[in-house]
Amino acid sequence: MTTGFVLTQEKELSLDEIKELQAEVRRLAKEKNAVILAHYYQRPEVQDVADFIGDSLDLSRRAAQTDADIIVFCGVRFMCETAKILNPSKKVLHPNPESGCPMADMVTAEQVRMLRSKHPDATFVAYINTTADVKAEVDICVTSANAPKIISKIPARKIVFLPDQALGGWIAKQVPDKEFILWKGFCPPHFEFTAREVMKLKEKYPDAKVAVHPECHPKVIELADFVGSTSQIVKYATTVEAKRVIVITEVGLKYTLQKKNPEKEYIFPESMNYCGTVYCCTMKGITLPKVYETLKNEINEVLLPEDIMERARKPIERMLELS
Repeated sequence: MTTGFVLTQEKELSLDEIKELQAEVRRLAKEKNAVILAHYYQRPEVQDVADFIGDSLDLSRRAAQTDADIIVFCGVRFMCETAKILNPSKKVLHPNPESGCPMADMVTAEQVRMLRSKHPDATFVAYINTTADVKAEVDICVTSANAPKIISKIPARKIVFLPDQALGGWIAKQVPDKEFILWKGFCPPHFEFTAREVMKLKEKYPDAKVAVHPECHPKVIELADFVGSTSQIVKYATTVEAKRVIVITEVGLKYTLQKKNPEKEYIFPESMNYCGTVYCCTMKGITLPKVYETLKNEINEVLLPEDIMERARKPIERMLELS
């Protein structure tokens, strides 16, 4: 079936064009038996076309369980790799292959092997925000939602955690009986938040609760009423009795929160509006036209070496079993 859409370049779409293109994406998904997964940080018009919206753990589970022939993953590169690793027989498509994760790129497989030689008695734990090559070198993966629970079950006392030092430091406080060696990686958008910025918001909205993602700086985490993964923040922010919630994470989550509980006021730092500070440019690199073109032409397929997929699958499956 041919359509009237010919998208040779990105342009600003009108509301009617967005709705028409969304309908066409849904038609194609049904025709091709495709499932569309989107992270909470995606653009609203992309979230609205997805079958499932979630954080890394939610989407990992969906990718592992789907019976669709095609997975269109609206997220950053490591998420698409995880989907392929968990479902290697499926065609996984990434609407914008340039959407990587700076934090994931802060550690390499070679660096993990070097650490292994220095700490042979440690269990190596990788945040899900890592490349497939790195996952293939570690013992188990975790997300910000399940990390304390999983690491507390690990028999080894010494834990090498990578790549996020902020998340690792927060986990270390939750599991004080372990010795942590932290890789010095970080999430640039989350690390841009400052304690001073949060304090100003608390002073302006004294009745508000503060929900913070654990990828933020420790001084920001100290100011929180609640610390948790994106999905945990959604649950907290929509159910807490307070009418206002200051949310310290990527601004894409605001759309989900407002839809789930329009009676509450969700306050995000104003600086989040500027790409290059605390606005995740790589997540926002995925647009509705790119989702359409990718699904229509089945392009941007995620391909990984068989040996890497096999080795990387084990730590991910251990995570899913324990979480």
